[in-house]
Amino acid sequence: MRGRLREFWARLRFLLSGKKMDETDEELQFHIERQIEANLAAGMTPNEARRQAFILFGGVEHAREACSEARPGWFLDTLWQDVRYALRGFGRNPIFTLTVLATLALGIGATTAVFSVVDRILFRPLPYAHADRLVSVGLVQPLEKQEFTLGGFFYEWRDNQKPFAALTFERGAGECNLTASNPVRLHCADVAGNFLPTLGVAPVIGRNFLPEEDVPNGPEAALISDTLWLARYNRSRDVLNKEIEIDGKPARIVGVLPADFEMPRLQAVDILLPAQMDIAAQHTVNDGIGLPMWAFARLKPGVSIALAREEMDPIYRHTQMWIPAQFRQQFQLQIRSIRDRQMQDAYRAAWVLLGAALAVMLIACANVASLFSARGAAREREHAVRSALGASRFRIIRQALTEALLLAVAGAAAGCVLAEILLRVFISISPSGVPFLADAQLDLRIIGFAVLLALVCAAICGVAPALERPRSIALTPRTANSGAHTRLRGFLVVSQIAVSVVLLSGASLFIRSFWNLQREDLGMQTRNVLTVRIPLVDSRYQGSSAYMDFYLRVEAAMRQLPGVQAVSISNSLPPDANSWHGGSRLGDFFVVGRPPIPPETGGTVVARLVTPDYFPVLNIPIVEGRGFTEEERSEKGDFMILSRRLAEGLFPKGDAVGQHIQFANYHPYFSVDGPVFTVVGVAGDVKNAGLTGQDDPEYYELWSNHHPESWGRHCVFLVETNLPPSVVSQWLRMQIAKLDPTAPVEVESLTETVERLADRPRFEMALLSFFAATGLLLAVVGLYGVVAFLVARRTQEIGVRMALGATRGNILQLVLGRGMGLVLLGGMVGLGAAFGLSRLLRSLLFSVSAHDPGSFVAVVLVLSAVAFVATLIPALMATKVNPNVALRCE
Repeated sequence: MRGRLREFWARLRFLLSGKKMDETDEELQFHIERQIEANLAAGMTPNEARRQAFILFGGVEHAREACSEARPGWFLDTLWQDVRYALRGFGRNPIFTLTVLATLALGIGATTAVFSVVDRILFRPLPYAHADRLVSVGLVQPLEKQEFTLGGFFYEWRDNQKPFAALTFERGAGECNLTASNPVRLHCADVAGNFLPTLGVAPVIGRNFLPEEDVPNGPEAALISDTLWLARYNRSRDVLNKEIEIDGKPARIVGVLPADFEMPRLQAVDILLPAQMDIAAQHTVNDGIGLPMWAFARLKPGVSIALAREEMDPIYRHTQMWIPAQFRQQFQLQIRSIRDRQMQDAYRAAWVLLGAALAVMLIACANVASLFSARGAAREREHAVRSALGASRFRIIRQALTEALLLAVAGAAAGCVLAEILLRVFISISPSGVPFLADAQLDLRIIGFAVLLALVCAAICGVAPALERPRSIALTPRTANSGAHTRLRGFLVVSQIAVSVVLLSGASLFIRSFWNLQREDLGMQTRNVLTVRIPLVDSRYQGSSAYMDFYLRVEAAMRQLPGVQAVSISNSLPPDANSWHGGSRLGDFFVVGRPPIPPETGGTVVARLVTPDYFPVLNIPIVEGRGFTEEERSEKGDFMILSRRLAEGLFPKGDAVGQHIQFANYHPYFSVDGPVFTVVGVAGDVKNAGLTGQDDPEYYELWSNHHPESWGRHCVFLVETNLPPSVVSQWLRMQIAKLDPTAPVEVESLTETVERLADRPRFEMALLSFFAATGLLLAVVGLYGVVAFLVARRTQEIGVRMALGATRGNILQLVLGRGMGLVLLGGMVGLGAAFGLSRLLRSLLFSVSAHDPGSFVAVVLVLSAVAFVATLIPALMATKVNPNVALRCE
């Protein structure tokens, strides 16, 4: 063992010190002289003795090289030589160096930035154990397209299901208040006792809920989030068993959630509380179907989602009979993964953006390959000379690899810096509805991916030209142009143009779609209208009458402000489809004195509670009858206004005004005994399903003062003003503070609210347009480089042609024909690919066909113009070739 250590240290000292070349030369000279003396002793003449010694020795330079390679430090010495030689070469050709670095930085930066964004959506591991086995289970129907369930259904499913190892639920997250010292508003969620175990989550300290805590009137326990633990208790472990007051009720902290914990539906939550459900009551409350909830399950090992759906179907069919027959068939069972539940329609947009980024990287790689191929062709004579002087293919390949890796490392570093900048830009313009986008960042895994991508790209592109064996003809004064190299560069340009056309086509479709979105008629005005929301605290306002009294006083105070022309109150606002509003089925409408609508008639009808000034403020026209009056707010009658679409569906003859309508009641059995509404008018249609959704018919119910039970915590004020919004906003806050200094006030212009709905299409359009522009730029740079290289290589040929009588127009036509021929071929391939791939964008487009001719024509025009300019510049340079100079070089 000691002998091996001594040998190791001896080799290490030799490696670090090495033997200097002058010592090697002295040793070689010594051996040559000894051989000469031996030859002289054998009777040779001095000249012959010397000649035979050198022949026997095999050449001094070869021996010096062999001795040098035998040294332990030889590799590092020659590597440093390769690095210095590469740096000198980069300095002699700065255009090539900067172009490669810029191309790599742009390709890697764009790809890495987008990968950081979509990684959170497509590849991010969920913070649950064996998350691939977690699913969301529930019912969907036209009024609620996200799965949910009801208490009666849940417990029937739980007791009879087979495909799940566990089934759990949560009741949703809502606002709550810590009402002890230092009051603060938080978000609390009621969950089942097995909620965390089903998800595979354990508290970082403390424990989960006990069975006796998850029963009606059981001990109040709470699990707090890591954020709350840090902010309020500085992560002290003494927090366990500490008593806190939630909305005035005491609860004991029994544990702390992990820092990365998230609810399956991604709601913000600070405290988890046991739901304490009364299982028996779930078959009696809410007409015997139980309270609403959201269910999640863990699949048994080996059970797929399709198999789980198949095994759950008989149980669902059994519980489906509890749903009233009139709309029983509208309910469907849905089971899908937690990731699908969270991401929903963000999936396709993420894949499109990732595909666009990879396309840009592909163009960048093709560009770098083209540049290295041109440089390799230009250095063919150099490689041939080095090979003739004794350089091995390994040394030539290693020199090329060193140069490629230096460029790759520098390009990767610049790409990571650019990726961080682009990522910050993407986040700053990103819409709020894309999950996890605000948390996107460059981590070591993504940076490693970027560096590996750069190394692989540059290594392949840089080494490939060096792998070709140098040709002897390269040593002649005029080097023949390699047809294989020319065809390779042409193929790379065609590929870049084709991919650019695909990107440009996608961007053109998105721009056309966004243009249509911006021009969409909302059916109402948004200018000079402010929205005011006042989310009140339950503990300060007991009952709906207290809410109504406060909101009516706020309305009266707003009307007194200067510049305020009208004030209205509603429980929701168009065109946001996610805004809270009531709704019913078309089959629930019963017109007094007319045959009932068939019970199976489906279709969602949106309902809003509004005050009389709602229509004037939003400039929604009353096309028949009249609007609501202030006097009707105090009367005991019930009044409604129908949208044009609903009026045409219920009253095709146009006699809606004056009709009386009742609604079906299912509490607990079907009946039509509710209030009778009088139709006083028909309003114009307004978008109510977002900017891109299919709008539903709608009716407006007068929010009257004699129905205090209809008032709640959530309402929105619409304020029309002719003064600057910033000034009026301050006055509104001051007026509300006089009535309740603790009430939070949220003021925003309606224009901003509507524009926010276009954030996501705008984001998708901006990113895809950026990638298309980047891809086009890289492709044009590649096209210019190839044409310019061809012009430089064919300078003698052009000179000969001009000497033989070719005009400048002939030369211009020759070069332009070569360049535009590549563009034409790449464009045709790209248009075919774009036409086939554009159908994948169909669900992301608005009012534009995936095969829209105008968009593809725009792509052809843009590509032709830019490519023509990129080809024209070197073509004009070719026309300036002096035949005398060219022939002299020949």
